[in-house]
Amino acid sequence: MRAIVLLCLLESALVRADDYSWGGPGKSKEGIDPGTENICVTDQASCGCCLMQQQIHRMKMFFNMSLNELEKELTKSKTVLNNIRASRSAFSVALTNEKNLNCFGPFRDDKLIAYKHVFINLGDGYSVDTGIFTVPRSGVYSLALTIYSDAGSPGNSLAACASLQVNGKVVSGPRERNMQDQEDSATIVVALHLKAGDKVAVNLPIGCFLCDDNSHYNTFTGFLLYATD
Repeated sequence: MRAIVLLCLLESALVRADDYSWGGPGKSKEGIDPGTENICVTDQASCGCCLMQQQIHRMKMFFNMSLNELEKELTKSKTVLNNIRASRSAFSVALTNEKNLNCFGPFRDDKLIAYKHVFINLGDGYSVDTGIFTVPRSGVYSLALTIYSDAGSPGNSLAACASLQVNGKVVSGPRERNMQDQEDSATIVVALHLKAGDKVAVNLPIGCFLCDDNSHYNTFTGFLLYATD
């Protein structure tokens, strides 16, 4: 900003210099010796006006070059920032948002859990239709899974279990199977190095069931800690 103000002042001084003769303020142009018309060409050392013009020209070139470099750096910074924003990835979902407690399962076959209530889905990596989180960018991710189930009454069989999977392979699986507890919960938290395109999901094994309402006892969360590509 200071440089721009200085340049404007110099421009103003140059314009005003046209109002004066070579002899300085107060002398008319008619009094100029014709032999001194090209004095700036023949003897630059004796012409302060020409020197000032040269300095202004150099300053213009310097400022233009500096401005171009700054614009290039700004463009690079914007590109990096846009890439960072585009790669942001975080999701947190719950099994349901229904008012009354409802159970998911048990089923005769393994079944992927499609969590329907979305707290956040930054980057749209998680699909509520399939329950699958597709990794948008290679990096280290934090993944957390909390499960909860209610057998309905004491003495009933409780089977609170699920498995966190990456590309169909089990990474970890919290499990609570007994007939002593009417209800129980479990949580796992892991950090994994995932590649772009990997599929992360939660599977409900045969015979297991999870129960949830709008208190959100069953949650599935993941976010990018840092990229590695």
